[in-house]
Amino acid sequence: MHPNIEVEVAGLVLRSPLMVASGVLGSSGSLIRLVSTNPYVGAVVTKTVTYRPRTGFENPTVVDLGYGLLNAMGLPNPGYSNYRVELESVRRGLEIPLIVSIGPSDENEAEEMVKELDNVSDGFEVNLSCPHVENLGIEVGADASRVRGIVKAVRGSTGKPVLVKISPNVTDFVTNARTAVEAGADAITAINTVRGMAIDVNAMRPILSNIYGGLSGKAVHPVAVRIVFELYEKIKKPVVGCGGVYDWRGAVELILAGATAVQVGSAIAHSQSGLKVFNEIGEGVRRYLSLKGFSSVKQIVGLAHLEH
Repeated sequence: MHPNIEVEVAGLVLRSPLMVASGVLGSSGSLIRLVSTNPYVGAVVTKTVTYRPRTGFENPTVVDLGYGLLNAMGLPNPGYSNYRVELESVRRGLEIPLIVSIGPSDENEAEEMVKELDNVSDGFEVNLSCPHVENLGIEVGADASRVRGIVKAVRGSTGKPVLVKISPNVTDFVTNARTAVEAGADAITAINTVRGMAIDVNAMRPILSNIYGGLSGKAVHPVAVRIVFELYEKIKKPVVGCGGVYDWRGAVELILAGATAVQVGSAIAHSQSGLKVFNEIGEGVRRYLSLKGFSSVKQIVGLAHLEH
């Protein structure tokens, strides 16, 4: 008998602990529908949508470093109102939860966005941690009072699960996570990308047009594991691990650290398998559970902690 890999995150039942991370496939309705047919994908998080449309930054916006991706896309999106139309057709007939990622700059924007997107989503992930866009993301997420206000506004505008994505680029991420939970967050997603930059040594200039970008991929995995591990001990809400999951070992490591579910992002672009990377990771997790004598993935959540 195959070990059971079904998990529950903030009331959402996922057939697998693997989720599509925000910003990877969530901007295309056809891709969301395609990935949702994969039996090892438990949920999809959309690309972050903002209050007003954004064109994003000029090229170059992505650097492949081999060990990870450095990007400064600038959150290009059509704006929440226009995106709602796309999501209406996507969610219809979708077999797995669709979590809409939103990037409000204040509580008023948060309230309006959630109220309009509520009936086309199964939950929300509040992005308060983008490292390369002014007046959004980390600038909001580093301010506890703004975090509290925005999360309260989201919580007051929906009865659906609310996840808050935190940044590794702040001094006290535990306090930020606690603030979000006290304001009504049902779960914490950890982590967003790590702020970094790359310089062309021949041109002697920064490569990205925005100069700074967000580092994702294998290079940030140990940071994600450490933060998930700490949050599991410090907050009493589910943690969704995100950062450098390329294979089953990376997924299991985050789960052992305390993640109830795991998001996969950069691996989709880096893997030669494409979307089949979910099959490889999911089957690997199942084999690991079977080898270790576990009947359910839930049994290993947080198992790396000393109290166990």
